[in-house]
Amino acid sequence: MIKEILLPDLGEGIDNAEVSEVTVSQGDTVGIDDTILVLESEKASMEIPAEINGIVSEILVSAGDEVKTGQLLIKIETSGVEITTATPIESKPQTQEPIEKRQIEQEPKLIITGPRDDIFASPGVRRLARELGINLETINGSGPKGRITKDDLNRYIKIQMAMSSGNFPQPKKDIDFSQWGDIEVQKLTKINKITGQRLQQAWQEIPHVTQYDKADITDLDALRKELKKKGAEAGVKVTFLPFLLKAASIVLTEMPKFNSSLDHTDQNLVLKNYYHIGVAVDTSNGLTVPSVRDVDQKTIFELSEELMDLSARARSKQLKTDEIKGSTFTISSLGGIGGTSFSPIVNPPEVAIMGVSRSDWKLVFNDESHKFTQRYIMPYSLSYDHRVIDGAAAAAFTTRFAQVLLNVEYFSN
Repeated sequence: MIKEILLPDLGEGIDNAEVSEVTVSQGDTVGIDDTILVLESEKASMEIPAEINGIVSEILVSAGDEVKTGQLLIKIETSGVEITTATPIESKPQTQEPIEKRQIEQEPKLIITGPRDDIFASPGVRRLARELGINLETINGSGPKGRITKDDLNRYIKIQMAMSSGNFPQPKKDIDFSQWGDIEVQKLTKINKITGQRLQQAWQEIPHVTQYDKADITDLDALRKELKKKGAEAGVKVTFLPFLLKAASIVLTEMPKFNSSLDHTDQNLVLKNYYHIGVAVDTSNGLTVPSVRDVDQKTIFELSEELMDLSARARSKQLKTDEIKGSTFTISSLGGIGGTSFSPIVNPPEVAIMGVSRSDWKLVFNDESHKFTQRYIMPYSLSYDHRVIDGAAAAAFTTRFAQVLLNVEYFSN
């Protein structure tokens, strides 16, 4: 019996991905949960498991291919092999054609008047081009075998809009840097490219303002050291980040605008009654932002354990798709690296992001004793969408955040 492995739903907001590695070969024996493909989407890398026992009879994709939900990936021969399915996978009779091929054939054909007799593009790209009256023959595809991707179509649309407005960007000049010395060219990873595009778009579309502040975390540091000893006995690493997550969730409940998003019309504010905080993790492949869910309902130890797990799997490219979406607020902590301050870029559709820099001991004047004392001070910043949040609200948020960190009773349970 032939079992067809189709690409499962990758989650909301992810409709396609690129095959970065095929980990099996024709004739290989695979078992449940054995990785057969590694994909890279616009948000993360993910492994696709076999989920059945059998022998690989046919591989229909290769590295570099762009695949979409429901597309046929691999055929596995299960005859004579006991099959155990961990998660039901949609199966089609062997005689049926792959879903993507059937969809393309069912869609109305795009009329082409030029000399080319074939255009490689997904049904979604064809549909959008047809709705906008764009002849795909005029677009050079950057995908495998000249396939026209969604990015190719979007780039073409942006160029046409720029040309019509008279603000056409000049192409970048190709510079031969080797004329001045030795060079090395490194290709950007998929995550690098997508992150760069998203950040550039966010910077252009969101009116950013950054509020800078600092917090006295002397008492919090003492509490963290106590919990760190207890955590070490259980194999749990307790850093400052769980305290920052907890403090942020407290302030977000008090100031709900910072835990909101503008809807697609930019006319309504969606206030969220859940507190999922994204944590920026630096990996060898680029920046990844897993979401820590329901921060307000978890203890410092629970948050510490979850952060250890998410960070490790982010660096090994093992995050699940639902773990990198749904965040309502983001914290980017560079305290373990250095720096005195920075202005993070808002992560849409969120409206605010916090940046934490390296803490240091400072001489602070005590109003009661009229003396300078050593205090452990943490600098931080808050970038926000000025369409939703004004300066007074941002200052109130950072001030309240410092007050929460100063009171260790908030973190006692």
